[in-house]
Amino acid sequence: MVLSPELLSASSNLFCAEDADDVASWDDDGVAVVDEEWNLPVSPGDRPVAALLAAEPDHMPRPDYLSRFLARALDSTARQDAINWILKVNEFYRFRPVTAYLSVNYLDRFLSSHNLPGQKSGWPIQLLSVACVSVAAKMEETHVPLLLDLQVLDPHFVFEPRTVRRMELLLMAALRWRMRSITPFDFLPHLAAALPSSAALLSRAADLILSTHRVVDFLAYRPSAIAAAAVLCAADEIADVPALDHGDSSSRFDEWVNKVQETVLGCRQLMEEYLIDTCPSARRAKPGREPPTPQSPVGVLDAAACGSCDTQKSSAAPMPEPPPKRRRLAEGRCIESIDTGNDGKNL
Repeated sequence: MVLSPELLSASSNLFCAEDADDVASWDDDGVAVVDEEWNLPVSPGDRPVAALLAAEPDHMPRPDYLSRFLARALDSTARQDAINWILKVNEFYRFRPVTAYLSVNYLDRFLSSHNLPGQKSGWPIQLLSVACVSVAAKMEETHVPLLLDLQVLDPHFVFEPRTVRRMELLLMAALRWRMRSITPFDFLPHLAAALPSSAALLSRAADLILSTHRVVDFLAYRPSAIAAAAVLCAADEIADVPALDHGDSSSRFDEWVNKVQETVLGCRQLMEEYLIDTCPSARRAKPGREPPTPQSPVGVLDAAACGSCDTQKSSAAPMPEPPPKRRRLAEGRCIESIDTGNDGKNL
């Protein structure tokens, strides 16, 4: 795939010189405050399940993406570092869970088909991460921080706004402008309609869905399977939710899960092993079980990252103030050296 050279032609110096007037502005009239509580993104009747199931493959990474991580052709540590930063920024600004999921979705879809140069230096994937968060926030949030303010929590590099905007254009063009991705959160309203659900169940399911980004093995599962598995696991943990009898063919939930049953059980088992039993962000670990041995070398790294995660939600903790100064400044040209993973040509 070859994109217009106009996206890449300008050289960018990355010293911070942001003026609020220089940043793409949004509606200045009555900016709403994001509700901290979990809200369902759509009503069950907005998008039929069949349409969601048919569309979800178009918004996933390439099929060989996971196998390239398992073969160590791609750097899982760099991806994990990028995801950790994305989730921290999402928590810092109290973005919606779907914003975080979209950010990582954009990251994975880009990395599955494009090579990033200078992996040892770290700036390419950091620039990509900033662009992914920015675009996802513009898709989902009512208030989006300025591009310079978005780069918080001690990033290794801080990029000038015009450089981030060029990366945003490159990202959107590379994803063929399919930014309204199908995510597990699109399926939650349908699952909620089929269950004696509660706000606690949906909140716990949302936590599990976001935690799947910390284990690369979940790349093998579609959003529909992740959503169903998350609800099943959450229902096991929430005391006031009746136990789900997946074998009851008359259950509306069972009828829905049957659409993706070939992968739901495997995804649920992976959640129980990697997320509920080992990750401290799980709100209730099952007693009496030892942490399982990861099934792949990449899983070892992911489990270690999950065990040290510090992005779990805390409504009681005060929000930290943005740091007054940026730690480091990247220098040199960034965008024009990024090429595709297919033909090696510059985008």
